[in-house]
Amino acid sequence: MTVSFINISVDWYNIMESKHMDLFLIPTVLLTSVTMLVNPVLSLCILCFPSLRQETRYLLLVNTLFADMLFLTVNLAMVSCNSVGLKMPYSLCKFMMVSMVMTYSCSVLTVTLMVVDTYVAVRWPLRYKDILPPSRAKKIIMSLWVMAAVCPVSLLVMFESVMGRNQQSCPLCLVLIALHSLEQQMKVGVHLYFIIAVGLCTALIVYCYIHLYIITKTSGIWRSRYSRARMTLLAHTLLLMMYFVPALVFAVELALLKRETKDDLGVWIELVNMCVLMLLPRCCTPYLYILRYREIYETVQQVLWKKRHQSQRSAA
Repeated sequence: MTVSFINISVDWYNIMESKHMDLFLIPTVLLTSVTMLVNPVLSLCILCFPSLRQETRYLLLVNTLFADMLFLTVNLAMVSCNSVGLKMPYSLCKFMMVSMVMTYSCSVLTVTLMVVDTYVAVRWPLRYKDILPPSRAKKIIMSLWVMAAVCPVSLLVMFESVMGRNQQSCPLCLVLIALHSLEQQMKVGVHLYFIIAVGLCTALIVYCYIHLYIITKTSGIWRSRYSRARMTLLAHTLLLMMYFVPALVFAVELALLKRETKDDLGVWIELVNMCVLMLLPRCCTPYLYILRYREIYETVQQVLWKKRHQSQRSAA
């Protein structure tokens, strides 16, 4: 695997250099910066206010924001190193790849669970607090991180068994190339993991949305074309699609990538996926929840106004 990984990395780096693909660092920095400006503030607002901290949906939102911030940090570091041609040791590259897969998986699992949380709240409104109290939500969140770590840890074991403890530096660190360089049987296992995980999450989301519509269709909230319920459902559906589409693109890339061919189109697709598509849902999530949820909007507004008022008093 080591020779194949290095050869493909060198080929891809030469393509990136000849086509000036290092410019993909610009949208990566912009989208990451816009997200990191809001995510910490929104997370602190939820955690510092008991009225928000005691709601399961907001605890799940905080977990999503936290996983997204970790993903954005690792992704920015990886894209920066690849863009400037900084060769990193295999150990560091493996750590960054495992971290990316784990944080991405945790984000997808959490947004899936947020749909389930909405379904439970609508289906059993009187028993909702008993079914999903904050204490149970925290245990579920910890379980999500354990589940999200299963695949990355398995990949790490695969990398160690095939690569050994090679101390060479790799010219390009990408999860796609590393997975493609695995043996055929290992790649089949990776494909099965993606298919089963994405299939289960998608089926669960579709099931919850269908039953949510059946439960609420008699209440009249769907009659107006621009009702709040309809717009909220549309926004969340688009957000979920943006979270899942990059994973599907990645799986298709992995299946179609050829070992011996220099594929310019494959490099373009991977960089667009890594530098734009994977970042868009993480950039939209905090702004969507601030604009759609009155409690969050008022809390953020209160915190920002208080800080502004204190700074004006100190300046005076």
